[in-house]
Amino acid sequence: MTAKLVIIGNGMAGAKLLEELTANDHAYDITVFGNEPYGNYNRIMLSPLLAGEKTINDIMIFDRPWYEQHGISLQAGEDKTVVKIDRLRKRVITKDGEITPYDRLVIATGSNPFMLPIEGADLDGVMSFRDIRDVENMISLSKRHKKAVVIGAGLLGLEAAMGLTDRGMDVTVVHNTNIPLNRQLDEEAGSLLQHALETRGLNFKMNASTLALKGQERVEKICFADGSELEADMVVMAIGIRPNIQLAQDCGLYCQNGIVVSDTLQTYDPSIYALGECIEHRGETFGLVAPLYDQAKVLANHLSEHGVAQFQTLPTATKLKVTGIHLFSVGNFLGTDTSESIIYRHSQQGVYKKIVIEDNQIIGAVLYGDTQEGPFYHELLDQQMDIRPIRPYLMFGQALCEAQSEIMTSTTQNNTEVAA
Repeated sequence: MTAKLVIIGNGMAGAKLLEELTANDHAYDITVFGNEPYGNYNRIMLSPLLAGEKTINDIMIFDRPWYEQHGISLQAGEDKTVVKIDRLRKRVITKDGEITPYDRLVIATGSNPFMLPIEGADLDGVMSFRDIRDVENMISLSKRHKKAVVIGAGLLGLEAAMGLTDRGMDVTVVHNTNIPLNRQLDEEAGSLLQHALETRGLNFKMNASTLALKGQERVEKICFADGSELEADMVVMAIGIRPNIQLAQDCGLYCQNGIVVSDTLQTYDPSIYALGECIEHRGETFGLVAPLYDQAKVLANHLSEHGVAQFQTLPTATKLKVTGIHLFSVGNFLGTDTSESIIYRHSQQGVYKKIVIEDNQIIGAVLYGDTQEGPFYHELLDQQMDIRPIRPYLMFGQALCEAQSEIMTSTTQNNTEVAA
């Protein structure tokens, strides 16, 4: 009898798992539950969708026919949201009462946007930026209103702000520190980014603490702790996410900040696995796509019984999806008390590069304006390479570093032959 695999969640992590399973020989009858009425789409491309650069069809990864072609049962829509996991009877129950048994279960419920618990957060015109419905609401409001405020100058916040600016809105980004993308950039790179976005029409209110949202039925203004106010027809909160662990908690799975999993993405119940933004692995939670895809590959390997793969957290690079803005960061770009930095600046070209070194290894890097060598520095960081032989050439990039390494290797070989 074919084993039944149930996947709760049809986001990017769950879809990557399906892709990996279908690319290999698996022996499962697969059912997928998703609470949005679509196949699977690329959530990373919500920003181009908002900006009008892409359509919904453009950002689809797997449409509904794909599931049919691969013999996968897709249960999509709000009524098909799983509301209960019955671990004792090994079955899941949906909002409309449908019961589906499983032999193995994968929880890929993703995350929920964090909304500030302040007065007025429930007013019309206040929203998050997490799915297609949010984008459709933002586009609809942008056609009828003028002023927008985006709370949060992280990746999502800046992408939402530029998308609304491109749609003709007057947008102000509100942030609680003085550096946009402060989790990805140092102060100098952040200043360059802010200046570049200001020249494109974006406004900033930095070091601001949001106190309340005011309005009758819909939002009209945003109030700050310093007594200042801004008019707002729309407020987008893009201030972070929280792992969606409610289902797991309700059925008694061990959770901390996320659903706690092993190196093979297994929960404390041997029949249940979890991956994506809902998990916690070795004390870490995840919000970027690269580690989610790595998790999917490991879990597919485990479910297909193709040997033992283990998930290992590696530093993930950051890029901003705004046309004409080039930035890259990875690792500990702020450094430590014992680290040192190599820095290159070209103010006229708007280029800033910083490589952070400790114990003769790269531990972090920030690039703004010229990001071509980002993957090279990322590789050196991941491999914990000893950079002493190429240190004088690091800032000039991979080609010169590799050429220098070849020269040094050739010289060493010749010296050895002469000595012999």
